[in-house]
Amino acid sequence: MSSGESPTVAALQDVLAGEHAAVYVYGVLGAQTSRSRQRTLYEDVIGAFLAHRQRRDRLTATITRLGDQPVAADPAYDVPADLSTSTHVEAAALHVERGCAKAYAYAIANTTGADRRWLTDALLDAATREIAFRGSPQDFPGI
Repeated sequence: MSSGESPTVAALQDVLAGEHAAVYVYGVLGAQTSRSRQRTLYEDVIGAFLAHRQRRDRLTATITRLGDQPVAADPAYDVPADLSTSTHVEAAALHVERGCAKAYAYAIANTTGADRRWLTDALLDAATREIAFRGSPQDFPGI
């Protein structure tokens, strides 16, 4: 957190950084799936990509509205070297969703009102996506 940056903005910046990574990784995962051979996985990955892109854009707007400069995306992110099977793609997607869920949980504790409600919805979506990517249900996702 930079000097003068509120805990709310700092938490939102962390979530935004995670969303930048999610959009990047899901773009790579989408290129590793086939609509004709892996229809369900392909649709889950593309759906996740679109959801995370929308969240990234909303977070950028929210941070700007709060008077701060949104954190920029890195030029590249770590992606597993082996994405040759559906199992590997699902594992990578599960890792992304778990990371986002942790960032959402932290941000929820540092926000109020509409921002908190929106982040709670995002956390619930990430927890649901974890199950789609062969994760196990958790009592308190993101914690």
